[in-house]
Amino acid sequence: MLGIQIFFIVLLVGLLILHFLKQLWSRRRYPPGPLPLPAIGSIWWTGIRLYQDILIKSTKQNGNTERPVTPFLKSVKNEKDLVFSNGPIWKQQRQIGQLTVRKLKARKQGLEHQIQEEAHQLVGTFAHVKGQPLDPLLSITNSVCNVVCAVVFGHRYSVEDKNFWKLTEAIDFAFKCGGSFIFTLYEMFPWVMKRLPGPHKKALSSRDFVLSFAKDEIKKHKEHYSRREPQDFTDFYLLQMKKVKSKSDLNSTYNEENLAQCILDLFITGAETTATTLQWALLLMATHPDIQDKVHKEMEDVLDASHLVCYQDWKKLPFTSAVIHEIQRAKYAFLFRIIRQCAKDVDILRFLIPKGSFINPDLHSVLDPKQWKTPEKFNPNNFLDEDGNFVAGEEFLMFGAVDCGCLEEQLARMELFIFFTSLLRVFNFQLPEGVKKFSQQHRVGLTIYPHSYKVCAVPRSKAS
Repeated sequence: MLGIQIFFIVLLVGLLILHFLKQLWSRRRYPPGPLPLPAIGSIWWTGIRLYQDILIKSTKQNGNTERPVTPFLKSVKNEKDLVFSNGPIWKQQRQIGQLTVRKLKARKQGLEHQIQEEAHQLVGTFAHVKGQPLDPLLSITNSVCNVVCAVVFGHRYSVEDKNFWKLTEAIDFAFKCGGSFIFTLYEMFPWVMKRLPGPHKKALSSRDFVLSFAKDEIKKHKEHYSRREPQDFTDFYLLQMKKVKSKSDLNSTYNEENLAQCILDLFITGAETTATTLQWALLLMATHPDIQDKVHKEMEDVLDASHLVCYQDWKKLPFTSAVIHEIQRAKYAFLFRIIRQCAKDVDILRFLIPKGSFINPDLHSVLDPKQWKTPEKFNPNNFLDEDGNFVAGEEFLMFGAVDCGCLEEQLARMELFIFFTSLLRVFNFQLPEGVKKFSQQHRVGLTIYPHSYKVCAVPRSKAS
């Protein structure tokens, strides 16, 4: 009996060794990386080492790509949405976003005006606290979500609105869940996690709530949009649906279900990144009062007191622009960009990337320490030349290598500049009494966000 047990143990070890050697042989042309284990692949490596910023230290260059559907994404997405669709489907859904950008920017009270209005509301919210310590997260999240609401629905919501409060909570929770340990477990064992309770279930219900919220607004728009010119993203989408219907276009992907999914995508991509970056911005300004003072002085010297901040003011404010870019570089919000999938076998530098491989575009990899004056230190001079002129640099790819002009990118750029400058013109951000410093450690969801903190927004007329 003992001999049989020893035989099977030796056989099992031998098979494992053969499997290991087979893996090494099959991967001889692949780029360097962790050895995939049976069933779970390489996710054991990234999942365990995620908090050691492994994604910051590794990168893959790749050719033409598609967008893959992982188990978790398959549960939360629509195959014809803005973010994860492919080919002609992706092109059609993206076109409507670009059309909306052009139309809204051409209006007298377009994208910029809506962001300015919301920035004014946020300043008022901070002023109401009268310099007492406050957690800025909820107020910032409400404001950036309301910008998206104005763009996609044509109006903002009161923060007292129960459904709007649920909307912002749902979006925030979905981002906190993504990239977490429970997210990793879902990707590794989807067949098990689908049957177990946990935060992933709440994330899925959060997605359903946002879709339901969007569908209610679409219904309201359908009742009124024919009586007026298109005013927002939903109007433009419904108009496009009407046009393709009149042409009997059988290849059209414009429909109400995909419109709701596109709205969900815009809330996720157009709100959370800006909210996260603004949280880091206020934390860093309170931590670096000398830099904050220089921002104040530049705005005082350049902008009239009655001047309403607009996006083009970045050209007049080189130091302020440098500070915003340095915030993004030092506290990079993205855990990863939209994952791609190879559409065919690709040979790069004698390495093979097989068809179907998931490619995670790691923009951290282009933030090469050699390209910056002080890579480990928060320093706006990283984006200034010797004469104090703002220089973005080719190394800084906040939104990727191609400026695609998509709706969410346009929103993020304009929001960040207008919100930041509007707040810094009015307030001096300080550490609360008794607090010596803020934690610079991050937490990980789908974005890399700071630990909760409170800051004092002291009106500058009273600032010491």
